[in-house]
Amino acid sequence: MHVHGPAAPAEGVVVRNERCTAGRRAAGFVRHVEFDVSGTGLEGAFLAGQSFGVIPPGTDEKGREHKLRLYSLACPAGGEDGQGRIVSTTVKRLIDEHHETGRLFLGVSSNYICDLKPGERVRLTGPAGKRFLLPARPEEHDYVFFATGTGIAPFRGMLLELLRPRTGQPVLASKIVLVMGAPYASDLLYDPLLRELAYQNPNFTYLSAISREQQPEGEGPLYVQDRLTTHRELLGAVLGRPGALIYICGIAGMELGIVQGMARTLPEATREQYLRCDGAALAEVQGWTRRMLHKQLMLSRRVFMEVY
Repeated sequence: MHVHGPAAPAEGVVVRNERCTAGRRAAGFVRHVEFDVSGTGLEGAFLAGQSFGVIPPGTDEKGREHKLRLYSLACPAGGEDGQGRIVSTTVKRLIDEHHETGRLFLGVSSNYICDLKPGERVRLTGPAGKRFLLPARPEEHDYVFFATGTGIAPFRGMLLELLRPRTGQPVLASKIVLVMGAPYASDLLYDPLLRELAYQNPNFTYLSAISREQQPEGEGPLYVQDRLTTHRELLGAVLGRPGALIYICGIAGMELGIVQGMARTLPEATREQYLRCDGAALAEVQGWTRRMLHKQLMLSRRVFMEVY
């Protein structure tokens, strides 16, 4: 952790910057950006699921240097090149309206990264993160990943780590399910890669959940938690295995829907491996709130969560 801090950042070089949505009709602007960190302390230092910091140039309205922003690693521990020299992330442009003035503003760091060109140099820090990681012995576990938006970034890295192991590493037989949520099909990130991985690996199932239009399979609009109902048998079987783990990454609020879906669909013996709550709470699942998480609703160490 923190091989390079803000006081002594590493210098990375942009080698790739491209749109990673399914088409140009996507509602958001999301890009896949890769950095060469060769010769720095970041080379070979990351684990899938960790983050790195980007320090944008310039100063804020008070004349202070911009602070670093953290971005999830979108590649496996071996990087995009297999040697740990090329690291990547997934960045969405922030374009919003100030709640008081009504004036349009752009995210300082997100737009800086999205505008970078190959060859440009960037100040980077990290690695950061010590819990949202794959287990030390990944072959002993099965996995269910829930992602929305750029929350797919760490799962891209984890899936490549699990399904495309480096030379000398065993091919895993673990059952893996990814549920990827987006408002529209055109907003699905890395969709061609994920479909290719599912085609090449019978142990990997890729499910999308489109919330504002029909599903590709003809089903109605769905959120990620709805896949716990539509694929109750599949997800119940994977989560019922003794070493199964749940990872959740994306916009804050999605985790509550998933926990509610688990309470409604999983058999009691399976549910209690991930979620424990009293009978009174179980009788009022629809009324659960985020404030109840980790209080009345206790998630076990088999659930990993990173929401923002």
